[in-house]
Amino acid sequence: MGITRREAIAGLAVLPAALGALASASETEHIMGPTVFNWNDMKPEKTAKGEVRSLCKSPTATVDQLEMHVTTLNPGLESHPPHRHLNEELIIIREGECETLSDGKWVKVGPGSVVFNASNSLHGFRNVGATPATYHVVNWSPNKNTSPKSS
Repeated sequence: MGITRREAIAGLAVLPAALGALASASETEHIMGPTVFNWNDMKPEKTAKGEVRSLCKSPTATVDQLEMHVTTLNPGLESHPPHRHLNEELIIIREGECETLSDGKWVKVGPGSVVFNASNSLHGFRNVGATPATYHVVNWSPNKNTSPKSS
């Protein structure tokens, strides 16, 4: 019992769709579900400016990528020069005294402060205190089928 040439051609014609469905199925396996990040389990990695605790960089059910980390920035340093990016971002200050570039102005922020960096807004962050500053960063990329809306 063999396969006819017609059956082989028909099978090859549907192969790309079948492979696409298989790839989509494997992508959905990596969608992040409920997760707990325990501070005591977060492993700090030394950087030139302090340290970072990387938590995740993964798609979720509603965004293409959710990235979270905790940074400790040494006194007198900036995380990086002011810049822009498509993804939106929250910064929650845990400890230390910092300044954030927001809407064209440097604003002082301390423990408990929350900073929202809108899509494509120029922003920056620096430690202006005498001790290390630690802050949580949550940023997300929009779904590919959604364009950012301007306010």
